[in-house]
Amino acid sequence: MNVIWTPQKKQAIFQSRPEYEALYGGAAGGGKSDALLTEALRQVHIPHYRGLILRKTYPQLSELIDRSRELYKRAFPKAKYNETKHVWTFPKGAKIYFGAMQHTSDRINYQGKRYDFIAFDELTHFSWDEYSYMFSRNRPSGSGTRVYIRSTTNPGGIGHGWVKERFITAAPPLTPITSKMEVATPEGKLETVTRDRIFVPSTVFDNQKLLDNDPGYIANLSMLPEKEKRALLYGDWDSFTGQVFTEWKNDVSAYDTRLFTHVISPFEIPKTWRVYRGFDFGYSKPYAVEWLACDHDGRVYVIAELYGCTETPDTGIKDTPAEIARKIRELERTHPNLKGRKIRGIADPAIQKSETGESIADMMAKESVFFDFGDNARLPGKMQFHYRFAFDKEGIPMMYVFNTCRHFIRTVPNLMYDESNVEDINTKSEDHIYDCVRYVLMANPISPRQNALRNFSLTENPLDTGEEKLGKYNFYSI
Repeated sequence: MNVIWTPQKKQAIFQSRPEYEALYGGAAGGGKSDALLTEALRQVHIPHYRGLILRKTYPQLSELIDRSRELYKRAFPKAKYNETKHVWTFPKGAKIYFGAMQHTSDRINYQGKRYDFIAFDELTHFSWDEYSYMFSRNRPSGSGTRVYIRSTTNPGGIGHGWVKERFITAAPPLTPITSKMEVATPEGKLETVTRDRIFVPSTVFDNQKLLDNDPGYIANLSMLPEKEKRALLYGDWDSFTGQVFTEWKNDVSAYDTRLFTHVISPFEIPKTWRVYRGFDFGYSKPYAVEWLACDHDGRVYVIAELYGCTETPDTGIKDTPAEIARKIRELERTHPNLKGRKIRGIADPAIQKSETGESIADMMAKESVFFDFGDNARLPGKMQFHYRFAFDKEGIPMMYVFNTCRHFIRTVPNLMYDESNVEDINTKSEDHIYDCVRYVLMANPISPRQNALRNFSLTENPLDTGEEKLGKYNFYSI
């Protein structure tokens, strides 16, 4: 037999995982494309098997298709590729399609179709709506096939935030994550169903074949700007191309010292500090309420939050203004750092508009929740974040976030620049908490500050999880 391709260690781990969803990679050069292309071949001996490999656009598929010509044709000389339909047909009738989803509306192109295997290359280029829709297309084409989803990616892209939350921060690498859902049967009974997923990390250090062929590739990645280097060389999910707030640091080991970190442990706020409530209204999109305390040096602390989001990213719970106001009032009555305090509310000026009757502000005022209207200047507001996130030489910023404010920590650091307005935030991202805090910061502006960065060091392969004794499988020419 002539061995066409053999997985390396991390590729073999990825290809041996039993979970329904698996994400592979997190850095450049980890052998992601080969792992995905060869995984798609696993069931081509079944005549009715259908696989689908997706990229965001068709031009982005060209490299994958070129590589498939090398692998697939050598392993299956009788396999044929149709240029027009972007599909491989294998000797027994199985098919592997290459597809794209440039716009969310393009998902309708897959309506009514079924695929045993679905793969996303560069998953962070896709939105959650695009990815989750394909769950409905992932079903057996016939008996005897395995139905599952696999993905690869680097940090960065419009989907960085939801991918990070779903696969990276949900559990340590190589730790299965199980989601439980309740489904009502036609008889009215509730049944619990589960799905599991996992993240398998890899970097260029896990791709010895690449390092043997191009020893200088590590040097290429090392020459990148610091943020891109940390993302692409080391798989750092707090760093990525297009990130707005590159100053952001979340160092768990410094939560108590509060040095060179923006996230800290909660503490009792002194009674003499001022407290603000920022508000950004949303209905089908999430609404955001963030409470900020300001000390005597003008430093602000994000101390509590109320975020109207479902379990689906960037989807609102559709509370009315009155319902939101009642929740605000209840939290301010019971929260240890809020109860009994005088709190100044600052909100988006848009809530005072009353084109079709009562304004949102009027409806909330009926529930005894009041707001001043903030300065909505976008670029000055963004700069206030930069000035406050900057560290001084001692490692102290002008803005801290309690580690209990998980939605701030999840969304604000993952904001990206708008491609058409390169100085501003991409408003298609989950920017609701950013907006509501921006109103408070604009009411307490500070002067520009330089960021004194601490030296950053990483181990040679920080994602290495030790030896894994898992079986491999090879592809042979047939």
